[in-house]
Amino acid sequence: MTDHLSHGEKLVRIDDVELCFETFGNPADPAILLIDGAAASMLWWETELCARIARGDRYVIRYDNRDTGRSTSYPPGRPGYAYTDLAGDALGLLDALNVERAHIVCRSMAGGIGLLVGVDHPDRVASLTFVSTSTGEDGLPPSSDELAAGIPADPDPADPDAVVDHVVASAQACSGGSPYFDETATRTLVQRDVARARDIAATLVNHYAMSFDGSSRDFASVRAPTLVVHGDHDPVLPLPHGRALREAIPGAELLVLEGAGHDLPKPLWDVFVPALLRHTAGGQTAGGRTAGVHTAGGRP
Repeated sequence: MTDHLSHGEKLVRIDDVELCFETFGNPADPAILLIDGAAASMLWWETELCARIARGDRYVIRYDNRDTGRSTSYPPGRPGYAYTDLAGDALGLLDALNVERAHIVCRSMAGGIGLLVGVDHPDRVASLTFVSTSTGEDGLPPSSDELAAGIPADPDPADPDAVVDHVVASAQACSGGSPYFDETATRTLVQRDVARARDIAATLVNHYAMSFDGSSRDFASVRAPTLVVHGDHDPVLPLPHGRALREAIPGAELLVLEGAGHDLPKPLWDVFVPALLRHTAGGQTAGGRTAGVHTAGGRP
């Protein structure tokens, strides 16, 4: 088992874009690329979570998408990129790190990035893991009424304290009443996130303003071994979204996290990390797996 953990934050230029990334573990181990969703920097893949995965003999890579953290930022409301560009960033980062194939783990909005990479560049994908995401098909339940009621009005981006309060309240609403939501830990993370952002005003709006070109790819075309992870308290994309995703991808498996919302709460890492390590151990193809559902979690 590797003893190497974080190698520190670094900046890499990919064409005209600068991305901030951090790696954990031994580069000789199988690579896991973590991609987060809308307005979320790499910090939302918590350092301790990355270290736990790395201790399972994995080379963990997390990074700031454009308009988050220390990566390239664009004028608020005018993102100079589209969805396919974000998928290109993921591949460009793998190229920069000399990673030929990676296990791709994508959360929420980044599920579409995983889909684009998985369908268009299957040779670069050892496996896929979709966390709290959806096929987006018609007929799935909408976000809960409680979610909308719990998200406050947009803050003044020039007031860091107001931004922190807004993001913390939004995170709590997205937890769906999870007994595992930790407001103190979330506030500490958000304070750091806001402080290190190049332009927090752009972070708050630009991912929602970009073109989602390429999002019409078919999940049925995915051939990589796939794990779907979904919380049973998710108010953003209720659990039927995760079930639909598992049904859409040949051979996919579904891990239901009891008590989780639209997040990966720390008390459930003891469930998530072993499942991810098993999934990324290799040796199986999607066609040789049997689709199934596993429900796991703890009680507070």
